[in-house]
Order: sequence, then C-alpha cells, then structure tokens
Amino acid sequence: MTKLRTAVVGAGKMGKIHAKVYSKIDNAELVAVADADSEKAELLAESFDCEATTDPASLVGKVDAVTISAPTIAHHELATLFIKNGIPVLIEKPLASTVQQGKEIVELAKQNNVIVAVGHSERCNPVVQAMKRLHIEPSFIEANRVSPYPFRSMDIGVVLDVMIHDIDIILSLANSKVKRVDAAGVNVIADEEDVCNARIFFENGCIANITASRLALKTERKVRIFSRQAYLSLDFFRKEGIAIKADKNVDLVKWIREHQEAQDFDFSTVNWPDLLHIEQLKIEDSEPLRVEQEAFLNAIVNKDARPPKAALLCRQGRQHEIPKR
Repeated sequence: MTKLRTAVVGAGKMGKIHAKVYSKIDNAELVAVADADSEKAELLAESFDCEATTDPASLVGKVDAVTISAPTIAHHELATLFIKNGIPVLIEKPLASTVQQGKEIVELAKQNNVIVAVGHSERCNPVVQAMKRLHIEPSFIEANRVSPYPFRSMDIGVVLDVMIHDIDIILSLANSKVKRVDAAGVNVIADEEDVCNARIFFENGCIANITASRLALKTERKVRIFSRQAYLSLDFFRKEGIAIKADKNVDLVKWIREHQEAQDFDFSTVNWPDLLHIEQLKIEDSEPLRVEQEAFLNAIVNKDARPPKAALLCRQGRQHEIPKR
C-alpha cells in the first residue's frame, strides 16, 4: 500500500490530536509538524519521530496532504500556500476568519483542482451518522453545546468555535434555505462572544434553537429533534441516542384518543414514558476525527471517483447563505 505523506501545521491541542490520528492510519505517514513556536513543533514531532519546522513553505515537495490546525486568522494564508502548490488540505473549522476568505479558498481549490476539506468532525460522529440514516424531516430542532472554558481558539467567538458544529448539522437536517436568524451573544472573558443563543427560521417552516457556551461547569452536547416521523434525543458527547418513531406508537395514540373521547380512563395513573415504544439508536463505536481523516485521504487517492459520503469537500454539498440582519 502506497502511503500518503502527511503533515500537520499547528501544534496546539487540535494539532496534537490530528498528528496522533495520522500516525495510526494505515495509508498515511506523518512526516512533519510545523508551528511558529519551534519548541512546540519539536516537542510534537519528537513524539511521532518526524520532522519539525517553523516554515510551512518548507513542506512543499515533501508532503501529499496537509492538515491546517493553526489559529483561524492564519487559515487563508496557509491554505493559499498549499493549494497553489497542488497540495490537498484539511482545514480545521472554521474554514476562515471571514466569509470572503472562505469563498476565496473554495474558488482557489476549484481553479487548481485541489481537494479541500473542512474539519467538521461532528459530521463524522457516529451519532450524527445514525441520525441521518433515519431520513427525518424536522419541524423543530433544539441544540445545546456547552463546556468549561477551553483556553484555546481565543481569537474567535463561541459561534465559530463550537456552535458552528450544530449550525452545520442543522443546515443539513433542515435541507432548506434560511429565512431569518435572531441571535444574541455575550462576551465575558474573551474579546469575542463566549455565550450565544440563536434561533434560525427556515423557508420550509422548520425552526432551530441553538445555544452554545464555553463558560459552563460541565460539558454537554445534546440535540433534540421533533418531526412527524419521530422524536430524537441525541447525546454527541456520550455517543448515545433514542428514537420514538410515530409509526411504532400509532396504536398508543389511537388508544389515548379513544379513551379521551369516551372519558372512561384516569390518565393520572399512568407514566407517559412507560407507554411509549422507545428505541435505542444503533451507534457504531468509531472515532469521528479518524473517520474524517480517512475520508479526506481516500478522497485524495480516489480523486477521479466520487468522493466518499463522509468527506467534507468544498465541491460537495450545497452552500447555505445566512442573511445579514
């Protein structure tokens, strides 16, 4: 098997995780780590017996794929460097600091016919994959993603840091253009918002309420989805979820309505959850970041074929424009 030579630019928290995953993938060889801080680069490179550098440009000609996990402000410049040299890149979310820079990266990728992936690893979360297999049409979505202060990604707010995951998933689930967004954010520690709540209204009638915070005392990543087909309660952090499907509970609904009309039953004597047919979602035990990186590498190897569904490629999927207020 021919191994793809890979490198990680950015030796922070996410860079360490990316380097570790690359070192475990069969068709990848981690050959270098780059960081503006030479001590950081050398320390991480030593862990995986690879080259360390403070100059990302020195990687050109030595690698077949690069993961960019540097601060967001550097994404555009780094992506431009590698794309112009024909090197595929996996860019940690957010793609760029501004919408314009993001569009420029996408256009540059198209012009140079280079694969560019965005590190929305939550798409590769087995919980999300299990949810997508149900093919539901949501009417209301509630998402909460909170955690203690991470002391990283302080150059961006909580929306681009963590809420972006839920926005990405919700756009895919709603499968409709955005009609309106109402949002409020508050900064407490950082210069950008640390807490945010947003309500997104879609043209097809779906409504999503999203809360994100990096000032909580515990980590919670939960989504609840209401639809005519089913009610879903999902925990991304614990990798578990339940589904209450309408078709499996149709007899129960009929029974309740009949007794309500007849007024011959005391409903205060029953426990609602005990009546329901609740299914535990079948969730695979897989590491989202590894699934993401494998999809990225497979897309490079099979460039002329259709990219795998898990690949988060710029040329794949619809674009969603969120209107400015």
